[in-house]
Amino acid sequence: MSATTEVSLWRLDGIRQLVAVTLLGFVGFAATLSALPWWAVQGGASLAQAGLVTTAMLTATVLTQTAVPAMVRRFGSGRSLAVGLLALGLPAPLLALTSELAPLLLVSAVRGTGFAVLTVVGSTLTFTLAPRGRHGEAAGIYGLAIGLTSVAVVPGAVALAQNVGFWPVAALATLPVAAVPYALRMARQEAEDAAATPGGAPRHLRAVLAVAVPSLLLLVVTLAGSGLTTFLPIERPLGLLAPAGLLLFGATSALSRWRAGLLADRVGTRRLLPVSAAVCAGGLAGVGLGLLGTGDWLVLVAAALAGVGYGAVQNLTLVAAFARVDPVDTPTASAVWNLSFDGGTAVGAVAVGALAAWGAGGGEPVGVPTALWVTALLVLVAAPLGLVRGARASG
Repeated sequence: MSATTEVSLWRLDGIRQLVAVTLLGFVGFAATLSALPWWAVQGGASLAQAGLVTTAMLTATVLTQTAVPAMVRRFGSGRSLAVGLLALGLPAPLLALTSELAPLLLVSAVRGTGFAVLTVVGSTLTFTLAPRGRHGEAAGIYGLAIGLTSVAVVPGAVALAQNVGFWPVAALATLPVAAVPYALRMARQEAEDAAATPGGAPRHLRAVLAVAVPSLLLLVVTLAGSGLTTFLPIERPLGLLAPAGLLLFGATSALSRWRAGLLADRVGTRRLLPVSAAVCAGGLAGVGLGLLGTGDWLVLVAAALAGVGYGAVQNLTLVAAFARVDPVDTPTASAVWNLSFDGGTAVGAVAVGALAAWGAGGGEPVGVPTALWVTALLVLVAAPLGLVRGARASG
């Protein structure tokens, strides 16, 4: 057994720095995810307009992600990450100064550019910092850090905003700035490693094509997951069913994304991806069935099951994407993966909502349960993509 296999990844300095950056960075993102739309409503925005603050941020994120690989090649991962963290955290105090929609949209868009850098560079570092053969485990640790912030910070920030004021939320949203020293430390280490390691020419188009299949599967699964998280509270606006279901979905997603990495290192992603997608599809179908009145217990169990598959697919598709490209192309693979994730999340809420509201021939809308069944079927149809073997981009 090699030394890198014996040593816990948690003891590696680079991994600890990545976890610190991820926690501080994603706390800044998660703090405003649900609290900022609420703040916009307090300033007079309608319910339909409130969601624009999230749309503005994620639109800027997706547009910027396409440019991050070039930024990393020019400035390096550490310095690029430092710039992204500053863009995400420094404008946050401005959100507490006004609740008017226009300024909130502008600040959100600026912060979205920083979030783009954080997501692409963060997932890239899970590959570059991990020892050979342990990339799945590193991706799992990264996913766990992200999942924990979502589970704890999103509801906590809403509670702070509603019961204390928006300024504590704005303070939380500045925490990415505290991660800048870690990023600069990574930059120094990166410069030392680059001096000792010969580089190569990136092959962008080949890399994009190489990771297209796992990224497509990720897009379908995140689309379905976004529909669940968006419309479960709308379908069950009263009581604790929706909050409990979302809590279980988020918790099992985080745990599954973490542990799936260990399995991926041992048996590979090809055996696990179709099963994980099928588990997610089964959970989505179960939630739809439970919402028809079968029982609240079914909604909770099925939401937890959907989370298991949802989290596992995130980890496994990232590991599969990196396995298909040369190390020099990992930023490109990371950008495509993140574009699929954020694109699926953004499209899912709109597409599932449109499907739920659709009524053939002017009849009754099909409803959320049926819409969830359709997304479950879509995930099930896409599951065999996990079996597709991929050649490395270098061919």
